[in-house]
Amino acid sequence: MSFFKSPARPTLRSVIGRGHLIVALLAISMASLSLTLLGVLALRVYADHNLHLIARSINYTVEAAVVFNDSAAATEALALIASTGEVADAQVLDARGRVLAHWERPETGLLTDLEMQIARAFLEKPITVPIMHQGQEIGSIALTGHGGSLLRFLLSGLVGIVLCIAVSAWVALYLARRQLRGITGPLRSLADVAHAARRERAFDVRVPPAEIAELDNLGNDFNALLDELEAWQTHLQSENETLAHQASHDSLTGLPNRAFFEGRLIRALRSASKLNERVAVLFLDSDRFKGINDNFGHAAGDAVLMAVASRVRAQLREEDLVARLGGDEFAILLTPLHRIEDAERIAEKIIASMEMPIALPGSTSVLTSLSIGIAVYPDHGTTPGALLNAADAAMYQAKRVSRGGQHTAGSEPPVVHVQSRS
Repeated sequence: MSFFKSPARPTLRSVIGRGHLIVALLAISMASLSLTLLGVLALRVYADHNLHLIARSINYTVEAAVVFNDSAAATEALALIASTGEVADAQVLDARGRVLAHWERPETGLLTDLEMQIARAFLEKPITVPIMHQGQEIGSIALTGHGGSLLRFLLSGLVGIVLCIAVSAWVALYLARRQLRGITGPLRSLADVAHAARRERAFDVRVPPAEIAELDNLGNDFNALLDELEAWQTHLQSENETLAHQASHDSLTGLPNRAFFEGRLIRALRSASKLNERVAVLFLDSDRFKGINDNFGHAAGDAVLMAVASRVRAQLREEDLVARLGGDEFAILLTPLHRIEDAERIAEKIIASMEMPIALPGSTSVLTSLSIGIAVYPDHGTTPGALLNAADAAMYQAKRVSRGGQHTAGSEPPVVHVQSRS
């Protein structure tokens, strides 16, 4: 016996939903990173071009200060222009390379360090622009850009990526659920129908149509299989009912056989014992059957048996039971029985029903009679065997006195019914 449970398998809904989400997130992430990279490259070109424009402006402004070697004027002009642009460090050098003016963006803590790191990583190297006067180089300007704009761009790009991923995840989940309804719905219906067919043998349940062609075809094929199974089940039930009827009924007369009769008698005695009721068993035997069978053939004997079965059945109540025990012997179960006289009255009616001739094949008719023995529970026996034996003995007693009569077990003398002859 295993003490470890098998791991729960993922559902189709979770697998497809997770796949949609992963694909959407990867697609959005790759697109966002690509756009961010392109933006960084474009911003790098823009920053370099902007530094050249700032250097040109400084060049025009400090030209005179460089000519006259005026450090204060050069510093003032440099600070005025550099502070308004994307400049981290600016220097004005004279013709000998000495620093005439210097400006550096004020430190603002961690953000400035981060901007400088971004500038070193993504922007062009510091630029140097010569200062010209009357066709001669009288100095130069050195500028270093800072990554403030680039940092803001990257931060906005990061925010955009996060928002795009969040929106994409929601859209992916929505589309996945919408698509899953068209896939998992029919599959769930198919699984429910298969479960009902396997567990409950409900072959009459069918899979509903699906919007997706492949799933609809699968459902139709499964319904066709259920149609065949239902037809086969109906055929088997019919065959089983036929076999059960054949096993418990006489093939000639259609009456229940001895096994069926004894089973019903057992249940009737059990019920009578609980309810303190009486039950009667009548044993019937044909008086002239052997002579008819020998003189007219088996077909005539079969006709007599069918006629006897029909006439006996016609004299009984709906709840009473008549069975063919074998040959020309029949048995009747009367339950409940209120008085013994009721059983004797029914026996009289059965004997009287035999006064009419029975038609045989070939336009011939014969007369026959029945001798009947009656036994009553619990007077004459308390078990099925005892009652049948008592009724059988009473029938032979009736036959010895006069054929076509009846006799009740334990009664003396037997009641004799003289049958008229025509």
